[in-house]
Order: sequence, then structure tokens, then C-alpha cells
Amino acid sequence: MTSLVKIAVLDDWQGIARASADWRALEARATVEFFHTPFVSEDEAAARLAPFDILLPMRERTAFPATLIARLARLRLIAMTGPRAGSLDLAACTRAGVLVCNTGSDASGAATAELALALLLAAARLVPAGDAAIRAGRFQEGIGLGRTLAGMTLGVIGLGRIGARMAGYGRALGMRVLAWSANLTPERAAAAGAEYATKEALLAESDAISLHLVLSARTRGVLGAADLARLKPGAIVVNTARGPLIEEAALVAALREGRIRAGLDVFDTEPLPPGHPLRSAPNTVLTPHLGFGTEAIFRQFYGEAVENILAFLDGAPIRVVNSEVLAKAG
Repeated sequence: MTSLVKIAVLDDWQGIARASADWRALEARATVEFFHTPFVSEDEAAARLAPFDILLPMRERTAFPATLIARLARLRLIAMTGPRAGSLDLAACTRAGVLVCNTGSDASGAATAELALALLLAAARLVPAGDAAIRAGRFQEGIGLGRTLAGMTLGVIGLGRIGARMAGYGRALGMRVLAWSANLTPERAAAAGAEYATKEALLAESDAISLHLVLSARTRGVLGAADLARLKPGAIVVNTARGPLIEEAALVAALREGRIRAGLDVFDTEPLPPGHPLRSAPNTVLTPHLGFGTEAIFRQFYGEAVENILAFLDGAPIRVVNSEVLAKAG
């Protein structure tokens, strides 16, 4: 490839990509453009990305279905951040001869679990209400009473590397920890310091639940209206995994009726649209999908993505996800 190569760095919504890596080697060999706002439609994405040879998206912010891949005739490489991206059609990339490389994600599990803990504590102790009161010139007026988590029960749905960390945090707070997922066994739960429970028992017995499942056809809507109805009055729902794990309309209804509290970092549609009912829902702590986003992780994501692109430009790709493309080219 020549100096005419064009690279698009996508999804830089926080405006921190440039400071997270050294881009000089790339900019000496190619044109690099940073995109700071999301595309409003696939048509806009196709039109604005058509001139680019290489795309560097941030995790799953911009979706790349087969229909979009087919419209990007110049595209040769997607240097994705993180080890996997559920919103990227890898098979479509392979068919189109588009190489996909990934990066590590060494501290993302810890970062996401820590945010889940922060949301749990903020919801339990009414931290947003207290902050808002002081900023409005008040003090304790109008703020209800928080809850002591020690002695309560935490239900962890999904006991992988992030869920297991959250279970540990629950134990450190003096909580009883229950766990459930479709494939979880009592032995695996015990190894992570949790008690295995059926889904129904976990929902009925927990004072707070935290979701840590990968989104798939099987897990989409894993918590629906009937599931939320099983929760104790005032139970706290924490979701730092994926928005569609919970049926959104049922979640909004439960919040508006005052039946539950919630700490949410993820949503069905991101960015969360203006006027969305969750923006005005009571009993909520909301963060804009910050779970994995820490300085260390972004340095790894962008630093390794830059390495991947430079290796590709040198004709020796690294961290390749779909090696079939290389086999065909050879």
C-alpha cells in the first residue's frame, strides 16, 4: 500500500483516541481521520466510509452487518479493538476479502466489574440524589434513606470472569451471593464463592442483581416482565453487560411504578436517544457505557490497533481473526 491509504478511526465519542496512542508512524504513511460522532444510519455510514481502505472502530459502537460491508468497495482491513465484536459480521468480511485483526483486553473485566460495583453502591446509597441536592443549594432535604448492603443477597446472572469478580465484591461487602446462568453448575458456582440457584429462586431471594452475560439469541430478553415481577420491592438491577438482556419496556415500567431501582451502563440503542424514557425514569443511576473504558484499556486498544495496521501495511499482518483471507490472497 502507498501513502494514499486512508484510515478512519471511528467511534471516538469521548475525543480521547488521539491521546491514547502514538499515531505518528501511521500518519507518516497514510491519511488518518478521526470520527467523533455516531452515524445516524447505515446509509450515512456507507457514504462517509466509502473512501477509506482501513477502519479502526471502537468495540461494538458502529455495527458492521453484511449489508454495510458489501457497500465498502475500498475496504481492506478492519482493525477492531478488543478480542471480539458481536456487531461485526466476520463471515461477510471474509467473503469480501476484508482482513480483520483484533487486540487484547487485559483489564476490561476488572474495569467493567468495578463499574458494576460503583452502580450498585450508588443506587443503594442514593448517591446521584445527594449530589444533585448539594448542587441545587440544598443538603439532605428530599433525600430518602439508603440501604446497607451487608447482610443482603446479591444475585449474579452470568458467572464468567466479570461475574466472578462481582461475586467477590459482594462477599467483600458481607453479602450472600447467589449465581445463575443457563450452563452454570453448583460446583462452578461454589468455586467462584457463590451459591448456585435457579433463575426463579435467584430473582425471588436477591436484594440486588447484576447481569454479566454475553448477548446472544439465547440471552436476549433473559429478564422480561415476569422476571422483573419476581424481584423484591425495591430490588436493585445492575446492567453493565448489554442493554437487550433486559426487555426495555418492562424495565421502564418497573422503574416508573417504583418497584425496583436500577444502575444502568448499557442500553438497547447507543447513544441513548434524547427524550428516551430511561433518561427521565426515577430510581436510576445512568452512565454512558463506560464499563470497559479506562485509560489503561484504551492505551492497549489503540496501541495494539496501530501495531496491527502498521504490520498490515508492511505486508505481515498480526493478530489476524479471519486467516482465510490471507490463505485466499496467497
